Order: sequence, then structure tokens, then C-alpha cells
Amino acid sequence: MNPSGGDGVPWPRRADDDALRWRPTSAHTAAVVAGVVLLGMGIAAGRADVALLGVPALAAAVWARGTPPGRLVQARLDEPEGPTHAGELRATLRLDAPEGAGLAHLRVTAPGHRETQVVVRAADAGGSRPGDTSAVGRSLDLSLASVRTGPQETFTVGLRAYGPAGVWEQTPSDAAGHRRLVLPGAQPLGRLPLPGRLRGLTGPHTSRRLGDGSELRDVHPFAPGDRLRRIDWRATARRSPDLDPLYVRRTYATAEATAVLVVDSRDDVGPDVRTWRGYGTQRVDEPTSLDLARHAAASVATAFVDTGDRVGLEDLARRRRPLPPASGRRHLRRVLHALALAHPVDQATVHRVRPPQVPADAIVYLFSTMLDDEPVRLVRTWRELGHEVVLVDTLPDVHAVAETHLRIGWRIARMERDLRIEALASEGVPVVSWAGSQRPRAAVRLEAVARQATRRPR
Repeated sequence: MNPSGGDGVPWPRRADDDALRWRPTSAHTAAVVAGVVLLGMGIAAGRADVALLGVPALAAAVWARGTPPGRLVQARLDEPEGPTHAGELRATLRLDAPEGAGLAHLRVTAPGHRETQVVVRAADAGGSRPGDTSAVGRSLDLSLASVRTGPQETFTVGLRAYGPAGVWEQTPSDAAGHRRLVLPGAQPLGRLPLPGRLRGLTGPHTSRRLGDGSELRDVHPFAPGDRLRRIDWRATARRSPDLDPLYVRRTYATAEATAVLVVDSRDDVGPDVRTWRGYGTQRVDEPTSLDLARHAAASVATAFVDTGDRVGLEDLARRRRPLPPASGRRHLRRVLHALALAHPVDQATVHRVRPPQVPADAIVYLFSTMLDDEPVRLVRTWRELGHEVVLVDTLPDVHAVAETHLRIGWRIARMERDLRIEALASEGVPVVSWAGSQRPRAAVRLEAVARQATRRPR
């Protein structure tokens, strides 16, 4: 996009500071032309009154031309450091103007947003000391709303400054913001499906093995290795009045769950089928399938970390070292950062001969659009290896299309996708939809799956 000013002069996307300069405006040129014409007509016609009309215009033009503004008006965008969260992106535009500067014509653009034009004073003297006429640079707050996550382009501000009385104008320039990394947000989730086997010697869940815990397993005669503080004197008094043998209370040990989040970032499709071919621009107010996958994975990861469990991350589109399962807020920040960096790559390089390696005692959460057979193959392989799998459908609600060929193509793709999901559901794989219309019920669905699969871990 190459915005232009009102007189047709283009606003450059980038301008070298050395090329910036003050130049006369069209108003100055018009004053000179009008003065010369009136003066010439008066002399030619012998009309002194007509000739005198051109003298003020020429005098004003010569006087203004001889006093150009000093420094140039500079624009700079200040943005917060580090990643930000989805919702509203903010920045501060700072104008540094010379003394006596006039107006500044600003054109603010951002990908996927309507451009905004505004004319402001180039300097605000409200902060100067009494009697001090030097200009004080002013600041303008910028913000844009977007539901998109991942690397995002932000503001580009085109600047055209004018001197006093509009006689001088500055060569158009622009100030571009940095590429921002937008982290996915998370929605509160309740109870989540857990793996059949838990690990560790401590954690928030009750396992099936003996150990220190709060849930009673049984009352058993004292044996070598039992601790004295475990003796149940009441049970001993009832069962063995002569205190031979002693009875102890045995409990189930606690353990932690391990979950591996597998994000299928091989494609990033939006609600508009026409953009699936790579043409057109996806709207910033409509999340794509990858935005939904990031949000769903961030919600599940936050829920597991909040309960003290371990969570890992695997990206199907990128052959890099996965994030191993771990716990803690610091690890959660690493997971969110990796989710924000997930993006599609060349399809020729993402075919996996083997599925991602998953710890033996982990449950797999797969976030996919199910637009091909690859996720089905991965799910069946994991289940053959003894892993429990939860499929999270991240395809957004697709808008109706008017083109006949697109409508037929989407109908065929939708039927094939429905067959894949139905086949996995018939094999016992829980399927949770995370689309816009189904997202409020996703937490209820996950809790129902967890209740249905409730059993004491080994």
C-alpha cells in the first residue's frame, strides 16, 4: 500500500533522513504567480492600481521564502518491548518539531485496518516555561484492535509537516513500527482429561500405588518399612487389644500428570474459503484456524500448569526440538512463546514418517483442522502405543460462499473431514470443537470427557 497526499504526491514507505528538506508549497507558488501577473498586467495597461495589487503578494512571498523553518519535524514510534497479548496493540507517536512549526498531516495505516488521517499541531507549547517560545515535542497515543496472534505487523505513520502560514512544507516521510509478537490468551478451564498412568512421587492427583497421601487405601498390620506415625491406635485397639500386631493406615501416593500438546500448524485457514488458496487478505477481527489452535493450546497448558502438572509442546509443521514436559510459570511462558511462533511452512518438508515421540505416561492433545488424513494416522499410531488422545477441532466457522466451484469444493472437503472425525469418535477418541460458536461449550465438553474417563491412576 502506497498512500498519497491530497495533492497527489506519494507518501514514501521509507525515506532517508538526508533527503528530508523544506520546500515551498503550492500556496507560495500561487502567491508569486498572482503577484507577477497582476504587476505585469498593471504595467502593460498603465494601471497603477492593478500593479499595486501584486506588490503585497510578491512582498509576502519573498519575506516568507527568506525565513524557512529551522529543524525538520521528526516522527518516532515508541512501542513496548517484548511480546504482547492479543486484544489491543498500543504505541506512542512522538513528534519532535522546531520552534514555530505549523501543522502536521498524519496518515496512520496498519495491515487489515482502515487508514486514519488527522491534522494536528506539530508542537505543543503547553509544557514550556513562561516566556519560553521554544516548541515542545508532543505525543499521540495509537491503538488497534485485533484477535490475531503470532508475528503481526503494526503501525506505519506517514508524516507531512507544514511551516507557519503554510508557506513551507516538509518532504513526506514515514515512521514504521516493529514487527510485534502477539502471545495467545487463555480461557479458564475446569477439569481436564488425564492420562491413565501418573508419574512422580508427589503431585496434585492420587495414584494407585502406596505412599504418602491423603486418600485412605486400607488398614494393614505393621510391616518392615512402615513408619511409626502411620500407626492407627484406634484400629489397633479394636483388632488387637494386646497390641500384637500393630495396625497402620496405608494411603495412596500422590503424583502428577503429563500432557503433550501437538499443534498442527501446517495450514492456517480463515472463515473465508476464498482466502484458502493464498489470495486475498484475512480479516483481523476473525481468528484463523492457527489462532484458535494457539488459544486452545494456551488454555490447556495454563490449566495443567495451574494444577501443578507437566506439559510439553510439539509442532507438526516444524522439525525442531520440541519443548519437553515441565511445570512452572516460567515453562508456561516458554510454551506460549513457542505457540506464537508456530506458522505454516513448505508442505514438502512437513511429512513425518514417524509420529512425534511422546513420553510413555503422557496424554496427547492434538489441535488440528482435520483437513487431511495425516492427523488420523498420528492419532491411531499413538493409541496403538497406549497413549490416550484428545482431539481439539480448530477449524473456524466457515462463511457461506457464492461462487459455485468454491461451494462445491468446500462441500466435498467438509464431508471428507466429517468422515475422519466420525471415524475417530467411533474408535473412542474424544473430539472437542474450538470454533467460535462452540468455544463457550469447550470447557464443559472437556469436563464431561474427564468425568466419563474417571478412574484411579496406576
